[in-house]
Amino acid sequence: MSSCNHDCKNCEQKCSKEGLLAQPNKRSRIKKIIAIASGKGGVGKSLVTSLLAVAMNKEGYKVGILDADITGPSIPKAFNTLGHVQGCEDGMLPNVSANNIKIISANNLIESSTTPICWRGSMISGAVKQFYSDVCWEDVDYLFVDMPPGTGDVPLTVYQSLPIDGVIIVSSPQDLVKMIVEKAIKMANMMDVKILGLVENMSYIKCPCCDEKIQVFGESKIDEIAKEYHLNVLAKLPIENNITKAIDNGTIENVELPDLSEAIKVLKELNNVKKLVKMHLK
Repeated sequence: MSSCNHDCKNCEQKCSKEGLLAQPNKRSRIKKIIAIASGKGGVGKSLVTSLLAVAMNKEGYKVGILDADITGPSIPKAFNTLGHVQGCEDGMLPNVSANNIKIISANNLIESSTTPICWRGSMISGAVKQFYSDVCWEDVDYLFVDMPPGTGDVPLTVYQSLPIDGVIIVSSPQDLVKMIVEKAIKMANMMDVKILGLVENMSYIKCPCCDEKIQVFGESKIDEIAKEYHLNVLAKLPIENNITKAIDNGTIENVELPDLSEAIKVLKELNNVKKLVKMHLK
């Protein structure tokens, strides 16, 4: 409706959210869709998406990444899947990483990885839905959606058009980020999307001599935010040079992962609840 305020949780209208959902490709069988969101850019949302995808892949699950950050895609660089996607009679085929993680990104569709995508919001939102509907994902246990920062058109499109099972919100320790994270939390609540927990990136660095944790950006606020909104902190990730180099070199799948045990546990528990995006026949 033209008067929609997008507050699905408190909506008094009788419209069904299911009616807004994009249809999956007929060759897609996706069990769980997890959005990775942040209220602002620069906090490491794509890094967290990559690490979670690698972690679940190492646990033996079939994993895909839908890079919904259309104007700032970075996932193909991290996984060295910069080649153009191929097509088949049923749609696009995602690129596949060295360890069989399926990836679709705007950078796989343009002439050069440095070519800017200067689209208006409606075109960007349409591309995100096409990445879901026109891509032959086939069998995927976990499809991670790397969201763009903020609370605008594309996050709205993802929350309303894709059957999201949960969202993980990424933060960093700065005071400013606390306010921005609360916006992301409130948006997810408005859209009636389950928040699986919070991840704080760049939480600290370890002294190479004594292993002391040094809080480069000041005292962490993540526990305070989590307590206020009754959420769990799934991880506090350090700044590590080897992970930065792996992203730059396209070898993120080969790094020794930081502690993601709590996040892995939450994702595995989701898989116990049966939900399958069914094949839609012509």
